[in-house]
Amino acid sequence: MDFDRMKQKLEILADAAKYDVSCSSSGSRRNNHNHGLGNSKGMGICHSYTEDGRCISLLKILLTNHCIFDCAYCVTRKSNDIPRAAFKIQEVVDLTVHFYRRNYIEGLFLSSGIFKSPDHTMERLIAVVKKLRTEERFNGYIHLKSIPGASDALMYQAGRYADRLSVNIEIPTISGLKLLAPDKKHEDFLRPMRKVRNEIVRYRSEKKVLRHVAQYAPAGQSTQMIVGATGETDKDIMYTASHFYKKYQMKRVYYSGYVPVAEDDRLPALGAPVPVLRENRLYQTDWLLRFYGFEVNELLNEDHPNLDITVDPKLGWALRNLHLFPVDVNRAGKGLLARVPGIGMRSMNKIVKARRFRKLNWDHLQKMGVALNRAKYFLLANSKQWERRDLQAEQIKGMILQKTNSKFAPLYGSQLSLFN
Repeated sequence: MDFDRMKQKLEILADAAKYDVSCSSSGSRRNNHNHGLGNSKGMGICHSYTEDGRCISLLKILLTNHCIFDCAYCVTRKSNDIPRAAFKIQEVVDLTVHFYRRNYIEGLFLSSGIFKSPDHTMERLIAVVKKLRTEERFNGYIHLKSIPGASDALMYQAGRYADRLSVNIEIPTISGLKLLAPDKKHEDFLRPMRKVRNEIVRYRSEKKVLRHVAQYAPAGQSTQMIVGATGETDKDIMYTASHFYKKYQMKRVYYSGYVPVAEDDRLPALGAPVPVLRENRLYQTDWLLRFYGFEVNELLNEDHPNLDITVDPKLGWALRNLHLFPVDVNRAGKGLLARVPGIGMRSMNKIVKARRFRKLNWDHLQKMGVALNRAKYFLLANSKQWERRDLQAEQIKGMILQKTNSKFAPLYGSQLSLFN
């Protein structure tokens, strides 16, 4: 093996893969029954953290950064003047096995630029993971990027060997995709997703009645969209995400803040809000939709099409709906308690269990992990003290930002002086 040449390839193709953030492994249960290499049961991978704080890593590379498309936002676009490289199938297999044996990684995240055709590219990606599973008996986690436009037959094979599959929809709206990637069709992204969804549903149905069923993508599928490359509002983005969760049973939708990687008149200059801040608020909104019972139109609508960057979306919703508060912590139902800023799902469950035995006061709530710096403005407890009094939404917001030492607190200086 030419190590210098391999190292150069690895540097190029690992660097090109860093823009893909949709690499999570939650939910996989691929056990090691045949005394082969690795085991993905009970742990995450790809820069995830286990409960004891361990960071889990994987080999994250492209098969090649050659591409037949010229998408304005992509670093591997064919018109971009960058070093190009391509791995052979066996090279990726050898790298994965060697890195695993040295305890550098616990799995593989494999993507690729599209060369020749979607099916040709997908065939080579499948060849890599098939070799790992059948010849090297590798049982570690594998996340395989599905190529838009790949055939149903190839998507079935991919799901037989990979733990998770994902097709990046890239741009949240059809109009945005036409603007920045006119060579791509929206339907080409949806067809592989439908195939994966249908196969997962079929596997689960057969598993209920048959003892032995061929496993298919046990960690499900995910997708990613670029945020800020086109003019979509946060409302547009979250309605798109909600659609994919409901219709395609996505495990995760990832949001990647736009970062300029090539010059193009169709692309915006990097401006406010800062991509990482907007990204963070979108993830928080995503969490509220999936686990807290919120609907998109409650958090984002025609009157509020974009998230308030200065506060988390649950607090933003509560400040716009002060008529629903205060909530009595000793009486309120689970659904309403979970909507109180500063109360998470764990705290909510602790509250519901504890109040069966006694009435809860502020000290009890603090010990349960409730963030009282936010929650106290929206709660009644077994105490005569109620923090909100007759404050207005902007006043509450300013006081919370000041007490949390937020960088946005100076924006509310004139209001804060009234309450110091």
